[in-house]
Amino acid sequence: MSIIDVVIIVAYFLVMIIMGFWYQKKASQSLESYFLSGRSMHWLALAMSGSVGTFDISGTMWIVSVLFILGMKSLWIHWMWGVMMGAFFMAYMGKWVRRSNVITAAEWMVTRFGSDRGGVVARTTYAFMAVLTLSSFIGYAYQGIGKFAAIYVPFSPTVCGVAIIASTTVYVILGGLYSVVITQVVQTVILTIAAIIITVIAYVKLTPEIIAASVPVDYTSLLPHWRLAELAGTANAAYELFGALVIVWVLKGLLLNLGGPAQMCDFQLFLAARNPRDAAKTGAAWSFFLIVRWGMCAGITLLALTGIASTADPEQVMPVVLRDYLPAGFRGLVLAGLLAAFMSTFSATVNSAASFVVRDILQPFFMPQVTERRLVSSSRIATVVVVLVGVAIGFQADSITQIWNWTMMALGAGVIMPNVLRWYWWRMNGWGYAAGILGGIALSLIALFRPDAPMYVVFPPICVASLIMSLLVSLVTAPVEMPILISFYRTVRPFGLWAPVRDRAQLHLNGREKASESAFRSLGNTLLGMIAVTGYYLFPMYLVGHWHGIAVLCLVVALAATAALAKTWYPYLPGDNET
Repeated sequence: MSIIDVVIIVAYFLVMIIMGFWYQKKASQSLESYFLSGRSMHWLALAMSGSVGTFDISGTMWIVSVLFILGMKSLWIHWMWGVMMGAFFMAYMGKWVRRSNVITAAEWMVTRFGSDRGGVVARTTYAFMAVLTLSSFIGYAYQGIGKFAAIYVPFSPTVCGVAIIASTTVYVILGGLYSVVITQVVQTVILTIAAIIITVIAYVKLTPEIIAASVPVDYTSLLPHWRLAELAGTANAAYELFGALVIVWVLKGLLLNLGGPAQMCDFQLFLAARNPRDAAKTGAAWSFFLIVRWGMCAGITLLALTGIASTADPEQVMPVVLRDYLPAGFRGLVLAGLLAAFMSTFSATVNSAASFVVRDILQPFFMPQVTERRLVSSSRIATVVVVLVGVAIGFQADSITQIWNWTMMALGAGVIMPNVLRWYWWRMNGWGYAAGILGGIALSLIALFRPDAPMYVVFPPICVASLIMSLLVSLVTAPVEMPILISFYRTVRPFGLWAPVRDRAQLHLNGREKASESAFRSLGNTLLGMIAVTGYYLFPMYLVGHWHGIAVLCLVVALAATAALAKTWYPYLPGDNET
């Protein structure tokens, strides 16, 4: 790298750490200030924070690698991590979460299941699941950042990963969610500029003639073939039965989004909104800031496929292209933007994991009477411990794909059904929730002994077993007390199998907010949101490859869905006075 590239990157890190010191005093006032920024953040800042929190280096490298292998058909694989989550957040899930008015997603369990033993067990189980999942995400981030940085500096991936994670941890410890959200707003701006630069460079270097000569004929097709025979016996043979994988990915994605914000740190951002109206707006804007990411990924992939850049490892396509084909200065800005992506995802993950450790494990059982400042101090210690555990997990993985697949499809299968049932089925209780989660996690750990097993073999049995355990244990144990269910229903106003509670809640809603109408409208808006998100994401991917006709079609469809939402969603948002 040139001197100017190094100066830009070092300056970026210094500014981020200074901002952590700047917000230290404000974040230290209370746990609500540290973890939810006092519920005073603007919805647009929260949306930028949430979207850039999923715009990480490891994930971007993985997106480029599957685009490199599968072409546009790889869009189906992204269902498994909830690529359509913005549509669910916008339509109804964002306001449901905010109405619960708690500090962490685990604390939410008490509002749903009560404070008796069942509720406490559910809350503790959720906290354990969250810390395990988030620690896995930290290990995944460690794998990606080390592999990425080692392309540019003469150090091993291990040294690079540890150094960058250590510096990022400093500003998370200092500023809590204040530093996380504010710096993520800055990072969104940097990252957007960087992504646009890469996309424009790729568009200029590529021509229709180069594309036609180098890119497979069916590269632009979204049609999911049942079997990709050309992958048999190769390093990518895991994708051979592509049709079976698509079924599992889509099912996983729908269930994941139906169960609420999936990454735990997402849950925290909606709780930090000023009111349910702002939470819904946060969900609507969530996907918007990710549009440029898809153009960037397609540009990098096409540069590699056309021979403008080449590498044997699909996971190193992105760093090699950036190293070899960006001019000095631009390279530093782009790398600073991608480091911003890593820092934003990492910081949100760590902050969320620490909140579970302190709020849902240490405070209820070991520190019930301590001061707020003492709890904030404990949160900083918990942050360091969570980072160390995550890095230890990262040491055990051989690749980004390996740790990602286990976290998403094995561990995800073990926890997904209890998380869905808690929102839509009144008879679900704390004991059933805990049984489904713990049983599912145990089965997912067994799956570690078969790391090469295809996802369509791993996901269904774990998912079904977890569902059965949740149902059986809920039905053979006492239901949640009716006053608690009525309070939850009146506050959150969910739809689904709530008839016995709804009849007793006597919640008199106006004509536009009748339960059945609200449910149908929410689900319809979710579908419109999914159409819009798909169109907006595909538009820059086709555009950068000079497939202008398909790009325009995708944009028109997305704009039409957005116009429909202006009539079916926006007029029905909660009022500003709903807190």
